[in-house]
Amino acid sequence: MDVTVVKTDYEGQAKKLLELMENTDVIIVAGGDGTLQEVVTGVLRRADEAAFSRIPIGFIPLGQTSTLSQTLFAESGNKVQHITDATLAIVKGETVPLDVLQIKGEKEQPVFAMTGLRWGSFRDAGVKVSKYWYLGPLKTKAAHFFSTLQEWPQTHQASISYMGPKERPPSGAEETPPRPSLYRRILRRLASYWAQPQDGVSKEVSPEVWRDVQLSTIELSITTRNSQLDLTSTEDFMNICIEPDSVSKGDFITIGSKKVRDPKLRPEGTECLQASQCTLVLPEGTGGSFSIDSEEYEAMPVEVKLLPRKLQFFCDPRKREQLLPSSAP
Repeated sequence: MDVTVVKTDYEGQAKKLLELMENTDVIIVAGGDGTLQEVVTGVLRRADEAAFSRIPIGFIPLGQTSTLSQTLFAESGNKVQHITDATLAIVKGETVPLDVLQIKGEKEQPVFAMTGLRWGSFRDAGVKVSKYWYLGPLKTKAAHFFSTLQEWPQTHQASISYMGPKERPPSGAEETPPRPSLYRRILRRLASYWAQPQDGVSKEVSPEVWRDVQLSTIELSITTRNSQLDLTSTEDFMNICIEPDSVSKGDFITIGSKKVRDPKLRPEGTECLQASQCTLVLPEGTGGSFSIDSEEYEAMPVEVKLLPRKLQFFCDPRKREQLLPSSAP
């Protein structure tokens, strides 16, 4: 194997590197959620992304947060063993297709996420935990407690338009067949022209149905299903979770402390929508920040689109067997 190792020196370098990289057989990311998000964004911003995105990606979890490792590798309480499993997964060559979210502001280049977007009070309190390092094991609860003193109740107003799930095409249906010759294309077009009378009514295509929701929430999240991967599903969708704004201060501290370790945790009364794409509109003057794959971005109106099974990631063969129970003889 001919391996080129590049150690990043500053934020955004991995993104630029992947935008400019010449062709390669495999991309290996050794880092955390932030580094992986930069690499994925760099790959999918390329002019030749349709071809380049077929290159398999290996992920070696070395960062403070490595959310995707729970999907790709077997659980291990030993960090060294976990890293070893991730490395061996690349050598063994088994891959799984993972969804990607394309997140685009009005004037910004799109950002791409493997996990998703969070906006709200639990996120805001969670990013301040390190500020209270001197409180040791109490720092997480302290961050959420002091957050309740600033303003309560904490609500976030927005509106969201979304389109429901899309039917998943059969395996292999996404492969683009080679384009027929010009002669065959002309014959095909003439045949379709003569097949129907000229005044025949063309078949109507059902319009895309969008639904609108006005929301008041303590936290909104838009996430892929990569953390609970289902390769046998017949539909493709992302989850839009609207958490209730009626959470008490006590529950905010308790649930928020647990969400730092497990962001998938939801308070009772959370409404979840399934969507293939959505538009999030924030009131004018809204401040604050989003977390996109654990990286901070300015909160703004965005369009979010699901790119189903867009990238191939190396995974532990044991995990792949769990995801494909029907493949067992």
